[in-house]
Amino acid sequence: MPVYRDEAVVLRTHKLGEADRIVTMLTRQHGKVRAVAKGVRRTASKFGSRLEPFMVADVQLYEGRSLDVVTQAESLGAYGALIADDYASYTAANAMVETADRLTEAEASLQQYLLLVGALRSLSKREHGASLTLDSYLLRALSLAGWAPSFLDCSRCGTAGPHDHLVVQLGGVVCDDCAPQGAPRLDAQTIALLGALLTGDWAAADDTDDNTRSKASGVVAAYTQWHLERGLRSLQHVQHERKANG
Repeated sequence: MPVYRDEAVVLRTHKLGEADRIVTMLTRQHGKVRAVAKGVRRTASKFGSRLEPFMVADVQLYEGRSLDVVTQAESLGAYGALIADDYASYTAANAMVETADRLTEAEASLQQYLLLVGALRSLSKREHGASLTLDSYLLRALSLAGWAPSFLDCSRCGTAGPHDHLVVQLGGVVCDDCAPQGAPRLDAQTIALLGALLTGDWAAADDTDDNTRSKASGVVAAYTQWHLERGLRSLQHVQHERKANG
């Protein structure tokens, strides 16, 4: 299969030489692909702008020994410029693509691809608050990776909820019997928002105040970083931006 086509969302890029760029993409059918886009840093490049972070493109690639080579790129979703125009959306999008990069090391996942594309599209259209879109994406991406949290029944023993102890290391809310000594309690509004973000209940999520959203974001950030084991660099910028606007 020396030449193949696929849909791809650009996760990140790196300069290579004077005019080329290495593009890391999450594709619809082939998982994560690293490829060289030759000449894209020249002003006369036909498809350089289509291979920027957050862009979705129909790409044709030539299979190489270590890196594939992009030979064509047609835009499917020009989200990059729209996202970059808003700092909150930009920092959220960076956290999304970094998470996708980390979660798709092993194998292709159509669901992860569709989830990321949908989240970036929503960010570009400002359909919901940037922090809500990011937190929903993170919870759902982790769920697809096998780390679905519970915000109703006890995540340890399964006792029917609601429960208000939340322990990220145990997978969400836990009952009184399973809660470690000193385990923090969360108010019902924040737990309800977390559940709405996980299931995509946007009517409920949009109808929340900033304080509740801030608490939920703290839980999502802790849950994400616990399961990814290493901290997300881009998530630190999101948290700084939230504090600056808080």
